[in-house]
Amino acid sequence: MTRVALRPAINEAVETLRQAGVHSPQADAEQLAAHVLGVERSRLMLTPLVAPDQLAEYRVLVDRRAQRIPLQHLTGTVAMGEIDLAVGPGVFIPRPETELLFAWALAQLEALPHDHQPVVVDLCTGSGALALAIAHARPDADVHAVELDSAALQWARRNADRCIADGDTPITLHADDVTDPNLLTELDGRVDLVVSNPPYIPEGAQLDPEVADHDPHLALFSGPDGLDVIRAMIPTITRLLRTGGATAIEHDDSNGSDLAALLGKQGDFIDIVEHPDLAGKPRFVAATRTDSHSTSSRQRND
Repeated sequence: MTRVALRPAINEAVETLRQAGVHSPQADAEQLAAHVLGVERSRLMLTPLVAPDQLAEYRVLVDRRAQRIPLQHLTGTVAMGEIDLAVGPGVFIPRPETELLFAWALAQLEALPHDHQPVVVDLCTGSGALALAIAHARPDADVHAVELDSAALQWARRNADRCIADGDTPITLHADDVTDPNLLTELDGRVDLVVSNPPYIPEGAQLDPEVADHDPHLALFSGPDGLDVIRAMIPTITRLLRTGGATAIEHDDSNGSDLAALLGKQGDFIDIVEHPDLAGKPRFVAATRTDSHSTSSRQRND
C-alpha cells in the first residue's frame, strides 16, 4: 500500500481551521491527527507517512472541526488531572482552566490532618470531571458528586464505571439539584471540601459556536448576572462543611468579586481568595468555613 506524507495534510488542516475561526488551529489540527493515528500529539513527528484511509478519516474530522463541532466531541475524550473522561453531546466539556481548581483541591486535601477519612463533595459534576480526578488522586477520600441533568449523569456514570474498572475508589453519584436546601443533609458538618464548576454565564452573553451550539444550556447560564445557581448553593455549602473545611467555586470572569462578597456576607467564611487563571482572568474563589458563632462574637467585640 502506498503511504502518503502527513505533514502537508496537517498544514492544510491548520489553514482550513484558521479560516473557519477556530481559536487554536495548529493544536487542533495536530490533536486530530494524533487521534486518528492513536498516538500522543508529541509523537506525530515519528509518523511522517500514513495510509490513505487514515488521511481520508483525518480530512473528514478536520471538515467537522471547521464546522465548529468541539474538538472533544470528535476525539471523544478530555483530560482532567491524570484521567481521561468520555464526553460528547449532552454534557459540558471541562475546560483546561478547571485544572487550577483541581490542583487547589489536592493541596487542600494534602493539608488535612490524618485523623479521619476526607469527605469531598462536587456540586454540578457534569461528566464527573472534578469528582473522578480527585478520587483517582486520593483513593482514601469519600467523594460525592451531584448532577441534575439526566444526560450529563449518563456520561458521569459511564466515566465512573470506567474509573472503577481501572481500579479507582468508587464515587457516590447523586441525581439531585444543587439548589435544593435539603441536599445531602446526611453529610451536614462532615465535609472537608466542596468544589464546584456550576453554570455561571450571564444570560445573553455572546459565546463561541462550540459552546453555544454544543454545551448544554443548563450547564452554562445562570440568571442575569450568572450567579443564580451559586447564590442558592452557598447555604448548602455552608451547612455541609465542617469548621476549617474549604470550598472553591469557579465563576465567570465578570463576577469574581461579587462571588467573594457573597461568601463573606454572613460571616461563615474566612480566607476568601480570588484566584486567576493562567491568562490572569478571575477564575475561582476559595474560602474556609469558620465557626459562625465565634466570627459573630469577634465582629461584635471589634
